Amino acid sequence: MAVSVVSLELEDFETLPLHARRCVFWEVDRSGSAPAIDTVISSPSSSGETAGPESEFDKEAWLSGLLLEWGVCCQVAIEPSTERVVGAAFYSPPGRVPRAAHFPTAPVGADAVLLTTVRMEPGFESDAVTVIDAVVADLVRRGVRAVEAFGFSGDDDSLAMDLVTLLLGSGMASDVCRRCILPTDLLSDFGFEVVAEDPYLPRLRLELDEGLGWKSQVERALKKLVEPATPVEVVEAAFSR
Repeated sequence: MAVSVVSLELEDFETLPLHARRCVFWEVDRSGSAPAIDTVISSPSSSGETAGPESEFDKEAWLSGLLLEWGVCCQVAIEPSTERVVGAAFYSPPGRVPRAAHFPTAPVGADAVLLTTVRMEPGFESDAVTVIDAVVADLVRRGVRAVEAFGFSGDDDSLAMDLVTLLLGSGMASDVCRRCILPTDLLSDFGFEVVAEDPYLPRLRLELDEGLGWKSQVERALKKLVEPATPVEVVEAAFSR
């Protein structure tokens, strides 16, 4: 059953999946430029790997401030039969996400909004494009000219992870959440184009115009008619890197 997508309101913050409402990889910078840095903790995931910096208090405070000052900044996917939130996409003016400055392909274009994270719950990975569609539709309505995102192109080999940790976490693995960096392939498949090359962390851009959301949906529907369906396992692999 297809998910429905709605804009997140602050009163619905508690409905977000645990990682989505706790991870502050994008919102908190350990260099001290972000507030309440002492409250940030790092927790291991169920698989034993580092989950990244977490602080539910700071995530809610960041969301509240951005909703008040800028407007909608998160789209959530809801499974209709249970009304459970099964995915979320966060986006923001780049100046409100301190981590963006650490990427080697920064800065984000002055006319663009930054798509930071699209995180889907297990079993709903293929619905990521539906959530991105909702982000694009919202930004087109608001007259935004472009949306940009940082991708991750490397595999989870030790060299790639060491470089990402050094660049984005000042050498601290606990300060990096790989799960909250979008796979480059996912962005490219949606129509984003690389505007700043990097072997591991390129910056991609999608120009926005009226009808873009409708056009992308039609193109994907036509593609499904002429090509074999993409196995769910391929989509899941992109998110598990």
